Amino acid sequence: MAGAAKKRAKQARADNRGGIGSSETAGHESQNNGTPIPLAAFDGPSDTRVPSQGLSEASRGRRMSNAPPSRAPSAVRSTLHDPAREPRFNKNIDLPGNAYNIYSQSLVTMTDLLTGSDDGTGNGSGGLPKSGSKNTNKTKATSKEPIRKIVPVLRNLQVTDKSQYELPTTLPRRPDFNDTGDNCTVAINSYPVLEYPTKTVFQYDVLIGSGVEKRGLVKALWQSKTLQESLKGGWIFDGNRLAWALRDVNDEINMEIDLDAEKGQQSREGRTNRHRVMIRKTGAVNMAALKGYIEGQMVFDNSILEAINFLDHLLRETPSKNMFAIKRSFFHPLMVERSSISGGVEAMKGVYQSIRLGQQRNLVVNVDVSNSTFWGGWQLPIIAQQVSGARDFNDLGNMACQQVRENINAPFKDHKFLVLLKKLKKTKFYVLHRGLSSRKLSCHSLLVNHLTEMMDDQGTKTFIIKDISLKNARQWTFNMKDSKTGKEIDNISIFDYFQRKYSIHLEWPGLPVIETTKKGVAFPMEVCILEEGQRYPFKLGPRQTSDMIKFAVSRPDKRLKAIEGGLKLLNWSGDRYLANYGLKMSDKMLVTNAKLLKPPQVAFTNKTETPMYSGRWRLDTGNKKFATSNFAPLESWGVCIINGLGYNIASSNLELGEAQYFISKFVDTYKALGGKVTLTQPPIITYPAGQAGKAVHDVFLAAGNKTNKRPQMLVFLLSGVEAFEYLRIKKSADCRFGVVSQCMQSVHVKRAQAQYMSNVCMKFNAKLGGSTAYVPTKLGDAGHFKVPTMIIGADVSHASPGSMQPSMAAITASIDKRAVRYAAACETNGHRVEMITTFNIESMLTPFINHWMTHIGLGRFPQHVIYFRDGVSEGQFQHVLQQEVRDIKRIFETLAKGNPALKGSGIRMTVIVASKRHHIRFFPPSNSKAHDSNGNPCPGTLVERDITHPFEYDFYLNSHSAIQGTARPTHYHVLMDESGQKPAYIQNMIYEQCYQYVRSTTPVSLFPAVYYAHLASNRARAHEDISSSLGPHTNKEEQKMKLQSANSSEKPPTEFPPLLPMDNANGIQFTMWYI
Repeated sequence: MAGAAKKRAKQARADNRGGIGSSETAGHESQNNGTPIPLAAFDGPSDTRVPSQGLSEASRGRRMSNAPPSRAPSAVRSTLHDPAREPRFNKNIDLPGNAYNIYSQSLVTMTDLLTGSDDGTGNGSGGLPKSGSKNTNKTKATSKEPIRKIVPVLRNLQVTDKSQYELPTTLPRRPDFNDTGDNCTVAINSYPVLEYPTKTVFQYDVLIGSGVEKRGLVKALWQSKTLQESLKGGWIFDGNRLAWALRDVNDEINMEIDLDAEKGQQSREGRTNRHRVMIRKTGAVNMAALKGYIEGQMVFDNSILEAINFLDHLLRETPSKNMFAIKRSFFHPLMVERSSISGGVEAMKGVYQSIRLGQQRNLVVNVDVSNSTFWGGWQLPIIAQQVSGARDFNDLGNMACQQVRENINAPFKDHKFLVLLKKLKKTKFYVLHRGLSSRKLSCHSLLVNHLTEMMDDQGTKTFIIKDISLKNARQWTFNMKDSKTGKEIDNISIFDYFQRKYSIHLEWPGLPVIETTKKGVAFPMEVCILEEGQRYPFKLGPRQTSDMIKFAVSRPDKRLKAIEGGLKLLNWSGDRYLANYGLKMSDKMLVTNAKLLKPPQVAFTNKTETPMYSGRWRLDTGNKKFATSNFAPLESWGVCIINGLGYNIASSNLELGEAQYFISKFVDTYKALGGKVTLTQPPIITYPAGQAGKAVHDVFLAAGNKTNKRPQMLVFLLSGVEAFEYLRIKKSADCRFGVVSQCMQSVHVKRAQAQYMSNVCMKFNAKLGGSTAYVPTKLGDAGHFKVPTMIIGADVSHASPGSMQPSMAAITASIDKRAVRYAAACETNGHRVEMITTFNIESMLTPFINHWMTHIGLGRFPQHVIYFRDGVSEGQFQHVLQQEVRDIKRIFETLAKGNPALKGSGIRMTVIVASKRHHIRFFPPSNSKAHDSNGNPCPGTLVERDITHPFEYDFYLNSHSAIQGTARPTHYHVLMDESGQKPAYIQNMIYEQCYQYVRSTTPVSLFPAVYYAHLASNRARAHEDISSSLGPHTNKEEQKMKLQSANSSEKPPTEFPPLLPMDNANGIQFTMWYI
């Protein structure tokens, strides 16, 4: 933190002792029963921001007009130095098992490892604890221990009220099972464990060299004949520092291994290939403890985690030796299902496996299809052409090997082709020219005709790309000694060298030369071929994403066959490591008893639809009208045509007459659906691409001048898909003018189909204050809620790996009694920080609570608050409770302090985490009630047994009808329930709320509050405070990071400027602007 900002933060912390985030707030005790899973409590100062000194006209208004405290848009605040958001004093906080040792006893929750959750964003926990790690605090603590015991552990904290920190200390046990709906059976892609090890397994620490050696060297030393003969086989190694064995080796193994001698070759002069290996026992894994926990005879502790950790590595040992391994996914080089997705990238299907605890006191192994992207194992010129976008090899060589400048006064810089080729840095490759018989063939012939011969010959030597040179094979020269004559040859080019040395005539000498990490070694590009199995670490482009989705989507029957193929590759029955340790799985897929919840009705203003188990209904048939239309008649709005976007510019550009016809039909459609429109012929202007900011300005003025009223809506008809233009439009409309906007593509505008227009009308209506449909209940206008209820959703989205963009925190809150409509707010949340900061929660949520009290609660608090959280792993559950839930409670308590009428309001909270980052899939039998026409589970399929947690309160719910591919259910985990509602109430409420999603005529797969938060966090990237000339979310550092691989050591900044505030003159903050 900069000096001035640091002083302000210090002063603000001192000033805030008695305000929001202070120590005067009373805590709440959990009402959950069952075996406690202790959680630690801690607190810290809130983030601080500089008070606003006034806003520019371009950014007038407030993102949250009544959010405390105010601040200027340019203020920069830290999001990573709040102890409540970065518990760095706890060394175990980032472990998947979260051996949470803030108290003296081991405090743990269930982990990603136990559930097999696969968080590909990287937001989950890190490594695993080592057996034998010593606890530095030997004094045991209980829930009744004075709060002063933990004070020394906390930083910058003054405890004045013990009750404030009495946060929930248990995760609730499953209270019961759902007793509604129809019984059915579904197969699940999990396989019961028939036998698992019961003998004690010993864990060892492995130190190779100084401990910083590269993985390739570590692997070679571990697999060396000398070491394996000493170990006598049967050892499991994680490839880093941990090993396990049934042997109890008390004496330290200490030896030096000569890899050159292992290969039967002489060491190079002046260089040795000898390395020290030390192995020592660190502890024992008590496998009997796992059985005791599964049978309910002991509580979860580190011994359970260590046992599951070992089993997980045991499962991975053999596949990781035979296939490309990415965490728990494995890809075989001979996999049939693989496809090029452009840009030199190849999509490949693999197999995923993970061991999990099951609800019926058992272990299961979850097996699924895994999809990932790799660099194509092809000739490097072909990949380089695709990466750069060059027309051909000549174009690639001509452009990449020269520097360019934008104008005569600008400095020279690398051509964009060469910049894009930098993505290939650090990739491994083979060379084609060594050992081939047909040396006099052109290199092009070698590439095409001798791939098989090369694959047989390549086996030993690989190189790593250090850089892509500006020089080509004719320009790169060096000195050499002729082996025949012994004469020195000065300045021989690579082109001439290959002709003289290998009798190879380079066909494309103009291509850039490849520099390797080996000093002085370089190769012409056309003799290089990338090694297979190298993961592509960059964000996929739009076309690549589209191709990847098409590749990954597979119907249930096809997915089942792929899983069966994956099982053959895993070959459990032939795995000698599994047999050695006694781990045996069934080859039959698990079949469980499930529930098929009754589908609700969907109500409009004038009709009620009964979709039954199809999960679909039509809006453009049957003369249906929206449940609620726009609050105020649409009397001031404008339309802007933006031409010149996309690939087929001439055919996609819109004429004025085409736009007028579409708008006329669109208005008729909206009015037929119940929309109120006064101005049926809005002004229409046309702008070329690249002037989005001016286009928004002019259409705003045109709309306002026609009616002398502030515009309520701006419509943009775009001639093509262009993310940059779209984000500039949204940035200007949201933040500069505070008006909702709707973009449509010209290809759909020209067709003017009724279904398309009715679909857009749903978004149009929602942005203007309406809603599409609702689920009628016996409680009438109260919807699903027996008492006044507010629903809050939260999500944090992160930029792609390697990007320096900030994480975006989004919070949504219901703003009507039925919880159909949701307002949303977003803010930057540090770099890849998952927990939402205290300041963000307070500033974003406080206005929504005030709005709810004014318009729904009639001045009173909601009696029940349901908090849905997305995107957190099980290792972060305790963080959600101790940090985010604590902050939400404090907001209510702070508001109650200023209003005597609110004191004593009993607010009960329910906290539920919703996750789709898992590999569980349902496969209902053809004769099951839950089987739809595509083989997917019907909407309402609920699974509570066999694959759920043995004791905690979780379930899987498939609430949607999969249009394509295999349906993925959502995993809901209840972290706290102070309302004491039965599972049937919560589960049916979640299911039926999925039918109220405002922009769809099908139920959605995820609870709407979380779905909306995800949409808002992505949409808010347009609000980043960055010059539009650099792009809505692009800067020089961002461009730099895009060219670095995901494992770059360069650290991102810890501070980010806040988003531009939205102008709230039209009340945009309480609309569904993000839809």
